Amino acid sequence: MLDTAIIGTGPAGLSAAINLKLHDKSVVWFGSAHYSDKVEKSEKIANYPGMGYITGAELNARFADHARELGLTVEDRMVTNIMPAGDHFMLLAENEVYEAKTVLLATGVVSARTFAGETELLGRGVSYCATCDGFLHRGKTIAVFCAAPRYEHEVTYLANLAAKVYLYTPYKDCAVDAPNVEKIAPIRAVTGTERLSAVTLFDGTEIAVDALFCLRNAVAPTTLLPSLAVDGAHIVVDRAQQTSIPGCFAAGDCTGRPYQLAKAVGEGNVAAHSILEYLAEK
Repeated sequence: MLDTAIIGTGPAGLSAAINLKLHDKSVVWFGSAHYSDKVEKSEKIANYPGMGYITGAELNARFADHARELGLTVEDRMVTNIMPAGDHFMLLAENEVYEAKTVLLATGVVSARTFAGETELLGRGVSYCATCDGFLHRGKTIAVFCAAPRYEHEVTYLANLAAKVYLYTPYKDCAVDAPNVEKIAPIRAVTGTERLSAVTLFDGTEIAVDALFCLRNAVAPTTLLPSLAVDGAHIVVDRAQQTSIPGCFAAGDCTGRPYQLAKAVGEGNVAAHSILEYLAEK
């Protein structure tokens, strides 16, 4: 049983991970091994105290160096489900289950929109994890939404299992090449009653499928934790960064504006100390 599971390797997640590590807490840290893409792509940062003018790539490299100095490691896998289990949480990340006493959501603002009907059919034909659920559809017909090239190996894995794969990617030059994979137009909606039965494309075409795999860079917080209180796209927290679910905290852009580095780092620090207090009380 771990003390904390942190989801997100941006400034808020890093700040919390550093403080919890310094207090000798056991932490599993999920996110990108490249830390923050948002920071990395910033041309110039001028308002982060003590850094002067610095490029995003330089600052992101310093974040990575600091994490390595403390022995922090990142689990480069996506968490697709968080389940409250009494006095702790169970987290599903690809095909692994983790248990932690507390959870910190530092996911940033998840901008990816879901398809119409996707949320309603999640777990009933819609899946976010190829390695978890792919074997259930061996020899069947499936659709796959692949959001980025980093997930193409999962598409290939699914193609090796399924009889037919209808693939949509929002980017060009997809490297997936298999005889049973057919590229399709953008997906608009998924349909079905008890289970998913088809995907509808923006050109009006309806394709009968047994499943839809959505391979995205992030999962919306309310998909991870359906009972989580939100205000629009943001997670509702108090001054201690506590969410509406006891033991679950949130920090950074996912809690609201301003979307600034200093704010994210500060909230990560507050969340870490709130987690320490919560663990001490328990």
